[in-house]
Amino acid sequence: MIVEPWLRGTLTDVDAVRRQVLHALELTLEDGEHWCAPLTDAQMNARPFVLAPVAFHLRHIARSLDRLLTYVDGARLTPEQHAALASELAPDAITTAVLAEFRSALASAETRIRAVAPAAFEWQRHVGRQRLPTTVAGLLIHCAEHSQRHIGQAIVTAKVVTQIQEPPTGRPSHPGPPRTT
Repeated sequence: MIVEPWLRGTLTDVDAVRRQVLHALELTLEDGEHWCAPLTDAQMNARPFVLAPVAFHLRHIARSLDRLLTYVDGARLTPEQHAALASELAPDAITTAVLAEFRSALASAETRIRAVAPAAFEWQRHVGRQRLPTTVAGLLIHCAEHSQRHIGQAIVTAKVVTQIQEPPTGRPSHPGPPRTT
């Protein structure tokens, strides 16, 4: 039986809020490794049924964690972060590179989250160009929920792309709409 990170009794050196955020990111990493690491470059970029590709979700997790934690720090996004955001959907993903970015971003996020003092949880922060109000704790919790949402979408897409066989015509072999004739 596989036990999810939050039930393993680990990370007891941090408070409950950061511990649960870190456990969610640990699960994100484990799920990404299990479901996405075996994909080919073509599968990583595939857009079955016009879904966002797996590469997008992994890049988005990595890069959004960086953006959210920049807001935790009370800073504004850099031009480089804006450029990275604009390139998340690029169709040129190489599986090894996307996974390296994903792993590195999750490791960096852990370090940054561990550096947040619990006394800062209620500090006011602002998000985006509209400077929408939130708190440090709100941002940390959003790191967890947002990462989990996108890894779930990546898993579903990974399952679909590994089941679709490409026939000689180049069209996916998945069934089309039901026929009435």
